[in-house]
Amino acid sequence: MSIKVYGFWRSIASFRIRIALKLKALPFEEVSIDILQGKQFEPGYDAVNPEHVVPTFIHDGYTLYQSLAIMEYLDEIKPSPRLLPEDVKERAYARSLALMTIADSHPLIVPRVRKHIAKTFGADTKAVEEWGAHWTRDGLATYERLLARRKPEPFALGKDVGLADICIAGQVVGAQYLKIGLDACPLVKELSDRCFKIPEFLSSHPFEQPEYKASGGQH
Repeated sequence: MSIKVYGFWRSIASFRIRIALKLKALPFEEVSIDILQGKQFEPGYDAVNPEHVVPTFIHDGYTLYQSLAIMEYLDEIKPSPRLLPEDVKERAYARSLALMTIADSHPLIVPRVRKHIAKTFGADTKAVEEWGAHWTRDGLATYERLLARRKPEPFALGKDVGLADICIAGQVVGAQYLKIGLDACPLVKELSDRCFKIPEFLSSHPFEQPEYKASGGQH
């Protein structure tokens, strides 16, 4: 089985895919596309992904986009260990938790949105950072309210770590980028701390990637 992932060390969506592949024990090659330098718009990558985003997942010549679709595909090609529960209601709930960051919070703070805000509305660096911080905190608060209604046991959907936990951990990474503490979200902090004790999570963290370390810790 040949798997290649076009990603970027700082990309939270790429972070999700790294964890999923490692939890599945599926070997993969990651090719870096520096989205901060605009490499996603170059002709070579345009041929790979016309949306000009990361990650792009290629399995034995089959190309797939979007982190949620990729993670669900991984469950299909290697059902164990599962990222989504077998129970239909639990599976739907896991997707709903995942989409709160994938569809609601994270898309508002990606580089192309930040650049558009600056270019179109003249937002300075501080205003763009405040924009990102607002939506990151909003996502964290949403997760905190939901985890209060159904507390992790020990993970979001029970004893096994899965897709929902991956996505919540990604929201926490976004907070780390913006130096947002988790004091207001103790349940999110407890869950993310538990997740990052798992080697597959820790080794997938953006700050553990070779490009980050080569930059001297600049992000």
